Amino acid sequence: MVAGAADRFGDAEAVVDGPLRLSFADLFDRIRCAAGAFAEFGITKGDRASVWAPNSVEWIIAAFGLLTAGGVLVPVNTRFKAEEAADIITRSGAKAVLVQQGFLGAEYVAPSGVPVIDLKSDFLGSGKPFSRPVESTDISDIIFTSGTTGRPKGVMMNHSQNLRLYEEWCELADLREGDRYLMVNPYFHTFGYKAGLIASFIRGATMLPVPVFEVGRVVDLIATEQITMLPGPPTLYHSLLAVADKSKLASLRAGVTGAADIPVELVRRVHEELPFQTLATGYGLTEAGTVTLSRPGDSFEDIATTAGVACDGVEVRIADDGEVLVRGYTVMQGYLDDPESTAQTIDPDGWLHTGDLGTLDAAGRLRIVGRKKDMFIVGGFNAYPAEIEGFLLEHPAVAQAAVIGVPDERLGQVGKAFLVTTTADGSPPPSAEEMIAWSRDRMAGFKVPRYVEFLDELPLNATGKVMKDKLEGHRR
Repeated sequence: MVAGAADRFGDAEAVVDGPLRLSFADLFDRIRCAAGAFAEFGITKGDRASVWAPNSVEWIIAAFGLLTAGGVLVPVNTRFKAEEAADIITRSGAKAVLVQQGFLGAEYVAPSGVPVIDLKSDFLGSGKPFSRPVESTDISDIIFTSGTTGRPKGVMMNHSQNLRLYEEWCELADLREGDRYLMVNPYFHTFGYKAGLIASFIRGATMLPVPVFEVGRVVDLIATEQITMLPGPPTLYHSLLAVADKSKLASLRAGVTGAADIPVELVRRVHEELPFQTLATGYGLTEAGTVTLSRPGDSFEDIATTAGVACDGVEVRIADDGEVLVRGYTVMQGYLDDPESTAQTIDPDGWLHTGDLGTLDAAGRLRIVGRKKDMFIVGGFNAYPAEIEGFLLEHPAVAQAAVIGVPDERLGQVGKAFLVTTTADGSPPPSAEEMIAWSRDRMAGFKVPRYVEFLDELPLNATGKVMKDKLEGHRR
């Protein structure tokens, strides 16, 4: 794919990152040198390496250099704390971790024995041009996602799945050769890496990585770089609607969103107040990539209230209990080193059980109505109550914990924690503010509960499970 992009698009601008501008031919050369550096480092076919860093040209060169060397990419969420990342890095068997030291004030530390390579060092340019043949069925990436148990699971995808699906994504999302694609979606996420980088290589779109979303900076980039393509969570479009000087946004043509419930009024306002000609919505998950996307000509109502129809070669059906099931070539190869969870998720007939609840209308449009797994989405990031509850229970004063998602105007949803405390040693119980501050030191920001309520007891059913529907009345 990378070599083909260099052949087809040559001198066209491939990446703009600050003052650095690279053509597709330049980028291909740098990726081949990075592949050589990985090979000289000792990466052989099938070896894994992690990239734990923000969006940047170095992330692109490292990731595709690793793949060109025959390696397997394991992206790590930049918001993860050291312990969260260490679990993923260790279980993936990564032979190295590539980081950008100092990002968001963090010093990234890998587990003992795993070499750390700074992306801003001269490592990526230190190799001789190199590539190693791979098969279409070889695993290309392992992206970790949390399940209801809260323990992240590594989703394995192969080269052919990525290339086929995101070629179709380009068509449905209206990504065109020469588009200028501002990338606010993080590369450690399927949306940023696959619907961003892979799609841009396939189509010949210019990639403009954004490490941290700041609306003023984004607006300036849209104006100065004449951005045409801007996918992101609904939060992004809310921010653009609040921009005073909308003439700076005049170049925008296409957007893609999803990851949260979208008000019909938001879609209508985007079309009426912003220059977007198309705004697509879709549904996807790490275990199957993009599953559905809206189609050109869909109404505001359809775009806002449904996730579109299934991609080519993908089947969607609704189980008797309302769960969304997916089958087709996009379904993952399985969870890394976890055949039991794989068997629980993909049934003998090949249907992937998503854990989401939905309906299909007569036209085949999917509507997501709830989340079987209790997951909620904070500004585009998936937050899993079971995982957050596990962290909260590590506090010595917390006896029981339950977390739900509550509405938030800016982020869509945020976490609210219900805690039962114990003060066995006679010390006073922590305050809500103290619990929130304690949480910020131990988990990624999007997981930290924004609200904490203390209860004498949690509502439990006969088997001892928390009845979260009983907590719904305490949403704010």
